[in-house]
Amino acid sequence: MTQSASAGAHSAPLSEVLLNAARAVQGVLAGVSLTDALARLPAPLRPAAQAVSFHAMRYLGRARAVKQHLIARKPADPLLDALLLTAFSLLVVDERETAASGVKYAPHTVVDQAVRAASGQRSLAPFKGLVNGSLRRFLRERDGVLAAVARRPEAVWNHPEWWVRRLRIDYPDHWETLLRAANQPPAMVLRVNRRRADREAVRQAFRDAGIEAWPVGEVGLALAQARPVHQLPGFIEGWWSVQDAAAQLAAPLLQVRDGMRVLDACAAPGGKTAHLLELADLDLLALDVDAERLARVDANLERLGLSARTKAADVADLDGWWDGKPFDAVLADVPCSASGIVRRHPDIRWLRRESDIDATAALQAKIVDALWQVVAPGGKLLYATCSIFPAEGVKQAEAFQLRHSDAKRLPAPGQLLTQAEPDRPAEQHDGFFYALFAKV
Repeated sequence: MTQSASAGAHSAPLSEVLLNAARAVQGVLAGVSLTDALARLPAPLRPAAQAVSFHAMRYLGRARAVKQHLIARKPADPLLDALLLTAFSLLVVDERETAASGVKYAPHTVVDQAVRAASGQRSLAPFKGLVNGSLRRFLRERDGVLAAVARRPEAVWNHPEWWVRRLRIDYPDHWETLLRAANQPPAMVLRVNRRRADREAVRQAFRDAGIEAWPVGEVGLALAQARPVHQLPGFIEGWWSVQDAAAQLAAPLLQVRDGMRVLDACAAPGGKTAHLLELADLDLLALDVDAERLARVDANLERLGLSARTKAADVADLDGWWDGKPFDAVLADVPCSASGIVRRHPDIRWLRRESDIDATAALQAKIVDALWQVVAPGGKLLYATCSIFPAEGVKQAEAFQLRHSDAKRLPAPGQLLTQAEPDRPAEQHDGFFYALFAKV
């Protein structure tokens, strides 16, 4: 068996890794986020299962097309279906894709261990022949099978067909580049907490630990290879936080100063909240509708040596949280499709439906219209989404300005498209949209 180092060292046999990765994939197919599905797995198996399940999400479209071509009926058992998809995802990739994903097993090992995984489960054991036969048939007929499914957009691009169609309309000159970029594993990017550390000092500490990193933006560092945070110098000490380069642009755009009253709406998990507090001494309120996720904001701020008021509330329901005092600056990082961050959350593409875009856009409009009421005269509101769909970005900003005659558009990056340069981590960033408004 061959396996890349990034797939995670483990003592458990591959059959157990495949089975647990399949359980995570099964969760996503049932509508559960991959993060939550992985959290349900045994801790010792989680790192290896995470590597395999992330790979499965990135190549689910092709794996599903191959499975449908080889197996007439969808298996009735959801775990069996997920196991087949997970195994096929490891077999349908070429050498370049394998190198990019960092997960590699010899094909015959995948077949053998998938059969073992089925054999060890009472509900799956009767179908071990199906697992063995379909996987081995693919190995025998690989070229022909891949050619047969190559006409399906989902198999070619590993995104839902509606997603591919929408990008073709929105970005007729760039849609292929965007889809390819979305399937590249992202660089790990950090934001140095300037209240506790200097970027060059952190970079030197990394060098001393044998970890290469490159400067990004004003206070960022991009790592040559992703690692668990506890393996990096300075995490416990609060020297830095994990935050993509595109997201690091948000806080500086508001140009906060000491003493300003600031609102971070939809704040969890708190990366932008912390960045604002690293820039100035603020009277900051962090809101989020999810109390459990809001607890992560408190935990992150504590680690970084920062403090803010936090409150669980529906941001659009002003009566439920606002004290009537206006804010000098408001960050509206509103809910969205998250289409700009599918590099790091590849399950998102399979969890979303096309109808979600219009529904989310309506919610975004409701939120920003409510938040505009709490902005002080002369104050600023930054509208931000981690989306590349114009309905959630440029069109939303244009509609907002038409609804509010007292909103003056200020310079901001606008639409940032996903950039994925495997050999140049310092040049990578997620897809994001920013629009900045001043109340006049």
